[in-house]
Amino acid sequence: MPLVVGVRFKPVTKVYYFDPAPFEHLKLEDRVIVETSRGIELGTVAMAPREVPKSEIKSKLKRVIRPATPVDLLQAEQYKAQEPAALDKCNQLVAEINIPIKVLDAEYSFDGSRLLFSFVSEQRVDFRDLVKELARSLRTRIEMKQVGARDETKILDGYGRCGRRLCCSSWLTDFHPVSIRMAKLQGLPLAPAEISGLCGRLLCCLAYEDEMYAEMKKELPKVGSQVKTAQGGLAIIRGLNIIKQAVLLELEGSDTYVEVKAEEVQVIHGDSKPKGKNERSSEPPQPRPNTTNEQNGEVLAE
Repeated sequence: MPLVVGVRFKPVTKVYYFDPAPFEHLKLEDRVIVETSRGIELGTVAMAPREVPKSEIKSKLKRVIRPATPVDLLQAEQYKAQEPAALDKCNQLVAEINIPIKVLDAEYSFDGSRLLFSFVSEQRVDFRDLVKELARSLRTRIEMKQVGARDETKILDGYGRCGRRLCCSSWLTDFHPVSIRMAKLQGLPLAPAEISGLCGRLLCCLAYEDEMYAEMKKELPKVGSQVKTAQGGLAIIRGLNIIKQAVLLELEGSDTYVEVKAEEVQVIHGDSKPKGKNERSSEPPQPRPNTTNEQNGEVLAE
């Protein structure tokens, strides 16, 4: 298996693999100069040299040029100190040229040959004039990178409703898919204000317990099932409390709802929904309409 070292270029970001030879002695938090597709960069060792399966390596490994020297670190700090002024200059030009973008961050490359501006915009913009003015003023190559709402919040940082620093800024290195299904499974209110983060997107933390909720739900009977209670009466399951492993019952012949442990009921008919309060009458299933696009096989509706 190939020997690699994991290098991170900014805090709380993705770790990239590099060929450490001949610097196999590198340790965590060591600063290194590496060769990247965008030129020479300064990074921090986030994973000490070790062997990994070839399947984890997606492309040819680039090399570690050398451990960073005090001169390298001083140079990086000098360029980093110039970033706030570069950001202010960019914002000034954005206002003068009247471009509908919000510039979030400025980042110099290790040797100062490139300056990357991250921005957000709700529409496509032509920033060629802005790039020309920035290059003329700052005397370096200018790159513009449009980022999404989640990346914007990661850059700006902040605190969530839990009172802790945002996950995306403090430890989350990759954004994972989050769906409204996760909120439904966890019984959360579906109001956007209740399940959205500072970025306006679904809370990342919805995904943390999704697998556990899915596994625990498998142990519970389905909503709508007819059950027999410990007292011998009949009831219909109207809701689930997955964490408590309990079910909400509508007792037969009354408007009473009670919550009991799932182990205290016995399922008689799964998914049985006899006609009753707020229930549809039982009818034979109707044939489903053809909702398939015959040309490309795409299901249009369910």
